[in-house]
Amino acid sequence: MPDTRKHRGPHPQDAELFHDDVHASLREAVSHLNWLLTRGYAVPSSLKLVGDRFTLTERQRIAVVRSACSDESLADRASRRVDPTSLQGETLDVDGFNLLTTVEAALSGGVLLLGRDGCLRDMASMHGSYRRVAETIPALTLIGETLEAVQVAHCNWWFDQPVSNSGRLKTVMMNLSAERGWPWQIDLVPDPDNLLRESTNIVVTADGPVLDDCDRWCNLAAEIVATQIADARVVDLRDVT
Repeated sequence: MPDTRKHRGPHPQDAELFHDDVHASLREAVSHLNWLLTRGYAVPSSLKLVGDRFTLTERQRIAVVRSACSDESLADRASRRVDPTSLQGETLDVDGFNLLTTVEAALSGGVLLLGRDGCLRDMASMHGSYRRVAETIPALTLIGETLEAVQVAHCNWWFDQPVSNSGRLKTVMMNLSAERGWPWQIDLVPDPDNLLRESTNIVVTADGPVLDDCDRWCNLAAEIVATQIADARVVDLRDVT
C-alpha cells in the first residue's frame, strides 16, 4: 500500500498507548531494561521479558527499547557529547533521516521519546520509503536556522541511498541551502551508519549504536525541540530511580 501521509504525526493508537496514565509504567519498564542491559543480557530476550512483565504492546516495546541503555553506554555517551552552543566553526556529519523525521514529528504532534541518555527519538517508521510531508520544509528551516545561529562552519548530511525518494529530498535540500546560503553538502550513501561511526567530525544523531561508536556527537534534535517547539509531545521515559 502506498504511503499517502501528509504529516509525520501520531499513530492512531498513540493517544491510548502513550496516555499520561501509562507514563509511569513505561518508565519503570525502561528502568528494568536498563538494569538487564547493564548486566550484559541480550536485547531481544531482555525486551521480551520486560515487555511481558508489563504487558506492553509491540509499539510500546519499541518505545521502551529506544529509550533504554546500559550504565556503561550512558556514561560513555555523556563523556563524548558536545553542547549545541559549542559548535562554532565545527563541521558536522548529520544522520539525515534520523534528525529530519524527529523534527518533523515534533512539528506535527507525533510522539517523541525522551530516553535515558537525554536524546529525543520519534516513533515514525519509513519502511524503506521516505515521503515528504507538510512539515518537511519547516523542519529543515528550523534545523538550518539553528545551525546558522551557532555558526557551524559546514554541515554534511548523509542519507540512506536505498530509501526511495531520498534523491528527491536531496534536491529539495540543495535548493533550500542554496537559497539561504547555508554551507550544506547532501550525499546519498548505501550505509550512513558506518560512515558516522568512523567520522572525526561531530556527529548529529540519536541512533544508539552510532552514539556508542562515534568520536563526538551533538544532541541537536533535543535542543531544537526544547528551544523552538514548545508544544511538542514529549514522553519522558528516563529512569524512575
